[in-house]
Amino acid sequence: MKSKSSLLKSTSTPIDLWLILATFTLIVFGLIAIYDSSVVTAFRDFGDKFYFFKNQLTWATLGVFAFLFFSFFDYRKLVKLGPIFVAVGTFLLIAVLVPFIGTEALGARRWISLGNLTFQPSEFVKLAVIFYATNIMSKIKDHRIIFFDSIIVYFLPILVVTALVIIQPDLGTALIFTALAIIIYFAAGAPIWHFLLAIPVLIAGTLAAIVTQPYRLERLRAFFDPSYDPSGASYQINQIIIAIASGGLFGVGLGGAHSKFEFIPEVHNDAIFAVIIEEIGFIGGVILIGVFLFLISRAIKISIETADYSGKILAIGIASLLAVQSLFNIASNVALVPLTGVPLPFISYGGSSLFVTLASIGILVNIKRQT
Repeated sequence: MKSKSSLLKSTSTPIDLWLILATFTLIVFGLIAIYDSSVVTAFRDFGDKFYFFKNQLTWATLGVFAFLFFSFFDYRKLVKLGPIFVAVGTFLLIAVLVPFIGTEALGARRWISLGNLTFQPSEFVKLAVIFYATNIMSKIKDHRIIFFDSIIVYFLPILVVTALVIIQPDLGTALIFTALAIIIYFAAGAPIWHFLLAIPVLIAGTLAAIVTQPYRLERLRAFFDPSYDPSGASYQINQIIIAIASGGLFGVGLGGAHSKFEFIPEVHNDAIFAVIIEEIGFIGGVILIGVFLFLISRAIKISIETADYSGKILAIGIASLLAVQSLFNIASNVALVPLTGVPLPFISYGGSSLFVTLASIGILVNIKRQT
């Protein structure tokens, strides 16, 4: 006769329904937020107030198919292909820098156009970095992690793709690549003194990336002194802070934000959190952040529960991707860190980001199913 605990285990669902519910709640909320925040800009630039909404809806639909596919495609095969994914990602990041292949916008060359759709290779490389890091750390899990070997085998390929996105230029994504590599490395059991040795290199690399681009120095100065150049470098962050402060405790109501009326540049992208808080207020913002924290906690729970080592590391990598991007975006909007251009998962406008995020959630469902 089966024990009560084994009976409960045998009848429990292999699908994390709470994870899926949180995911699709954020998708719907994100689509509403994109329409609301972009309606003025879309009508001004394209004569169609649904322009950005329709593009994001198209990518959301593709993303749902990616979610379903990766929910059933064995994640172990993806981990094995990690080195190939990084190689392909490196090729795409080089291709995007070629004038007749890559598309330039706002002084950056980050996109490749395919017909009516435009995708950002660096978003796909985020997953490639996770697969590659998981692949390497899974192979050496029973061996002593040697610092100089790790630099060549583990960090060097990731540093190559990081350098390529800095050239675009895209320092925010470069920081995400670096954060993912470090988190996975130490989550897999690397000694902490490796990190201590790497700190000077990380600081030097970040400073070099900042001083080589004048606009980054201006943005950094604006971060430390918001009153500096209020009509230039400090304009965006000042308008973001005004929008958030205007929201108060309960917000001005959906559709009532003033910041979307061309006060904040590209408001439907990196600064969409400001419009959201202006409309739903501090309380609504806390609830939104709570949903993100819940989603991240489910990813961590999946990592803890799975017996497969590569599944553990892969789930931690995806949890880190969600956490780091959310943290960077929200922290930059409330002036805790300089503006980095990192999108808010599920919410910011950007089809490539949404597609990759949904694929990542599908992988988490896959790991859970095989727990």
